[in-house]
Amino acid sequence: MTSVHFPWIELAILLPLAGAFWVRQLRDPDAARRHSLWISGVALACACAAWLSLDASGQGSILASEQWDGQRLGRDFFVIDELSGPLLPLGALLFFLTELATLRTKVRRFSFASVLAREGILLATFACKNPWAIVALLALGTVPPWLELRDRNKPTRVYVIHMALFMALLVAGQAIQSWGGDPSRRSTLAAVLLMAAVLVRSGIVPLHCWMTDLFEHVSFGTALLFVTPMVGAYAAVRLVLPIAPDAILRSMVVLSLFTAVYAACMALVQHEARRFFCYVFLSHSSLVLVGLETAMPTGLTGALCVWLSVGLSLAGFGLTLRSVEARTGRLSLDEFHGLYEHMPLLGILFLVTGLGSIGFPGTLSFVGTELLVEGAVKIYPLVGTAIVVAAALNGLAVLHAYFRVFTGSRHVTSIDLTIRWPEQVAMLVFTALILGGGLYPQPGVESRYRAAVKLIDQREQRFLSDDRLPLTAP
Repeated sequence: MTSVHFPWIELAILLPLAGAFWVRQLRDPDAARRHSLWISGVALACACAAWLSLDASGQGSILASEQWDGQRLGRDFFVIDELSGPLLPLGALLFFLTELATLRTKVRRFSFASVLAREGILLATFACKNPWAIVALLALGTVPPWLELRDRNKPTRVYVIHMALFMALLVAGQAIQSWGGDPSRRSTLAAVLLMAAVLVRSGIVPLHCWMTDLFEHVSFGTALLFVTPMVGAYAAVRLVLPIAPDAILRSMVVLSLFTAVYAACMALVQHEARRFFCYVFLSHSSLVLVGLETAMPTGLTGALCVWLSVGLSLAGFGLTLRSVEARTGRLSLDEFHGLYEHMPLLGILFLVTGLGSIGFPGTLSFVGTELLVEGAVKIYPLVGTAIVVAAALNGLAVLHAYFRVFTGSRHVTSIDLTIRWPEQVAMLVFTALILGGGLYPQPGVESRYRAAVKLIDQREQRFLSDDRLPLTAP
């Protein structure tokens, strides 16, 4: 491994955590927003520098501790590799642009200190390979939304039950894997428990009601930042994929695929914009799990590509809805609002980000979706058809929501509803990445293919070295 003489990963993690304590002391909400933006911006720059350092080194992974002085903080504790390389900038970018797009009218109800703390936890999770550290960080990441629910005097029962189940399954599965008996047997039981934990965290049907409840009761920004990075998929890659036999992985494809189609159908019939967005996200995040569970180079590459593209597209889509809500209040999809005349740029961005999430040609997710379909049909021929059906239904849902929000009537108001420049910058960054990645997808696909090949190689080596169950399912 090559030393790059600067702790980019550690800085990207520690800056938001330290900044959370600093921002919490500020009494002026505008000052808290400014300081938070600067801290998140520097953390984003550090995350990008860490990724560029990985590419420049030509190595498969770089330990954060080796970046500093060669002393190891722990075996594979903080590391950037082909998988986590783009995830760190993605997570930092989502937080930075969400803070940037927060209007001054909302700063008193949006806790920037909490956002910085959650950013530090997320970046630490994406930069971690140690299984028990990942378990601890995943559990820690569930606390801030619960605190917001409590502070808002909203019901917490549904969220607490599901997150408690998630943590119990996660700890039990990792404990069996770490301290069990016969490796050939404990891997199967541990994989089942860890996979169940991933399904709960990802909102797979029938354990999805916590996500709709979360979007209903917390701020839209908090809900977006909790779900769009898709840490459940990261747990699946780091904790489940290396130990799960093919039979278990392929059985989980059915649940994920059913969720993708079910959530797409539900998105079509929603009456409220937040619940509509929640089901669209559930459908797409389930497709990512379908690709991860194939454990095949093509399908896994497609899943990793869709992971990045959906994270960007749906974060932009959600921020567009959030900007509209900041002007009009919560949106009902039962009537036409006719807002395009007052906010044409938001209408255009709504379509670009929404269609970008479903694999529309020329967008970032187009190639990833094609690879996902090609890899999935090698396991079950009907899987590819179901993925196409889910994408088509999501496309219809996006268009239905667009017509309801922006067309159909004339909206009369004396208030200026035009988009503000911070929102415009945030949305245009998302649009540039979505369209730029679609027009020139080769570097991203190559990076995700290398990550997929290494994950599969590690999986095969672990099964062979531990003399575990055969990779080919009976």
